[in-house]
Amino acid sequence: MVSVINSIDTSHEDMIHDAQLDYYGTKLATCSSDRSIKIFDVKGGQQTLVTELRGHDGPVWQLAWAHPMFGNLIASCSYDRKVIIWKETNGSWGKLYEYQNHDSSVNSVNFAPHEFGLLLACGSSDGSISIISSTGDGTWDAKKIPNAHSIGCNAVSWAPPINPGDLLDPSGRHQPIKQLVSGGCDNLVKIWKEEDGQWKEDQKLEGHSDWVRDVAWAPSIGLPKSIIASCSQDLRVIIWTNDGNGWTQKVLNKFNDVIWHISWSITGNILATSGGDNKVKLR
Repeated sequence: MVSVINSIDTSHEDMIHDAQLDYYGTKLATCSSDRSIKIFDVKGGQQTLVTELRGHDGPVWQLAWAHPMFGNLIASCSYDRKVIIWKETNGSWGKLYEYQNHDSSVNSVNFAPHEFGLLLACGSSDGSISIISSTGDGTWDAKKIPNAHSIGCNAVSWAPPINPGDLLDPSGRHQPIKQLVSGGCDNLVKIWKEEDGQWKEDQKLEGHSDWVRDVAWAPSIGLPKSIIASCSQDLRVIIWTNDGNGWTQKVLNKFNDVIWHISWSITGNILATSGGDNKVKLR
């Protein structure tokens, strides 16, 4: 049985769409249809509002914290077609960068593992995926995967920075490959790989019969297996596994209501699902 440790009154004026703890679990960020982002200090069972960030002109759908080696950075995406990266400097939060190169709602943001540098993937209802990057000198670059999903992209998630089988390879670790998974309104889960600086479709995974709402690539310690979870409007969660012989699928469960979000534990052995029945389930 899972018990509630703490509840937080965010004082948002509309529906909350996402809540994300930072790397150390001491800061909580929330976003809402009221167009705001709120950041709280959560320590010792207490919560203190640190700041309220306003810069979006529509509902804010999702948030993503960067690794602390880049400082206190958080990305937000919104119905207003914008992605904003916010930074804390000397205790004060402000806009670091604003990306406005999507033609429709931006539904998902996810920072890459820090081993790859400061990279942010963004999935949009215009069907494309953007990869925003910075070398830390204040300049930003963006690459776009056009037509990644017909009708729209709902979710993006990066692969871990460890190649499958590295743990068992006596020759040492190989250079990790930049990969990400996406889910869309075309009912597909797709895997993308960077080759020679260009992003290319590596795999198309077919198994859902309705919009894919979220995807999550499981963390890895280097075992010879890759695992991806996906959830869909079709009420199912599918676990995709690749042990080196191609991707296979297994339906984890068919739920009584739509599953909106999924998230792996840091060790990759527990999957949390949250859905329209207002319940979070651990499996």
